[in-house]
Amino acid sequence: MDFTKYKRIPGKAYNGANGKKIAIDIDGTAYMLKFPPNPTKKTSLSYTNSCISEYICCHIFNMLGISAQETMLGTYNVNGKEKIVCACRDFTSDDTVFYDFCSIKNTIIDSEYNGKGTDIDEILETIQLQEYIDPQVLTDFFYDVFVVDALVGNFDRHNGNWGFLFNKISGAYSIAPIYDCGSCLLPQADPEMIQRILNDENELNARVYNYPLSAIQCGGRKINYFEYISSLNDQNCKEAVERIVPRINMKDITELVDATPYISDVQKTFIGTFLTARYERILDYSFELIQKNDMIQENEEQTPTLTM
Repeated sequence: MDFTKYKRIPGKAYNGANGKKIAIDIDGTAYMLKFPPNPTKKTSLSYTNSCISEYICCHIFNMLGISAQETMLGTYNVNGKEKIVCACRDFTSDDTVFYDFCSIKNTIIDSEYNGKGTDIDEILETIQLQEYIDPQVLTDFFYDVFVVDALVGNFDRHNGNWGFLFNKISGAYSIAPIYDCGSCLLPQADPEMIQRILNDENELNARVYNYPLSAIQCGGRKINYFEYISSLNDQNCKEAVERIVPRINMKDITELVDATPYISDVQKTFIGTFLTARYERILDYSFELIQKNDMIQENEEQTPTLTM
C-alpha cells in the first residue's frame, strides 16, 4: 500500500523517539504513520527495520490474546525516495484520552519514586496504589506483556510506551492496546550480523541468553529475560508463563513472518530463527521447569510419611 496518497491530519502529533511520525486519514480512520529511524550503531543499514518489527510484533501480541494496535505495512514517498513505513491505527478519539504509565506513576503522591523509574518493585507498587484498573488485572497484564516481550526480544518497554485509556463520556478506564514494538527482533541487525547469527550457534545463543535485556530493572540492573524467567523466583511471572506459553503456536508465528511483505527470504529466516530460539530456550524451557517442579511437589504430597 502506498500511504503517500492519503491526506495528512493537521494538528495531530505523537510522542516517542523511535522514528518520525505523522497522522494520516485512511478511509475516515486516523492512523499514525511511523518512519524508520536511522541506526544508532555503526551498521551497513541506511535505516533500521523497526517498522517491520512494529508490524510483526503487534500481530504476535494479538495472536496471543493481548490487545495490540492494528498495524499495516506500506510505503511513503519522501523527496522522491520510497520508504517502508508502518501505519498504526490511532486508538484514541475525541472521547478517548490516552495516559501512559509514566504519567500514572507520577500521580501516586505517596510514592517516593518518579514516573520514569523502571525498577520492577517501583512498577508493582504503582500498580497496587493506582486507582484506575483493578490491581490484579493490571499485574497480570504487566507480566503477560513481559513474557511476550521476552519472546520478541524487546529492549525498550519503558513506562512511556504502555498505559491506559480514559473515556470522557463514561468516565471509565481501560488498558490501552500494546504499541511501540519497534525495538524488538533486533531491528538494527544488518545483513552481516544476520549471517553471523544464522551461521554461528554461539552468536544466536548470545541473542537468547545475554541480550537484548529488558528495559525493566531489578536491583539496579536491567533484567536478563532468561535468568529472570527461568529462575522461577517471581510467582507472578511464573503464572504469566503458564498463561502465555500454551497460547504460542510457532507454526502460526512463522507463517506470519513468511507472509510479511518488503523483507527478503533471508530476513524471514532470521526472524523465524530468532523467535523460535527464544521461544524454545527461554519460554518453553521455563514452562517445562514449572511443570517438573509441580510434578515433584505433587509426588511429594502423595507419598505417605513413614512413622516408627
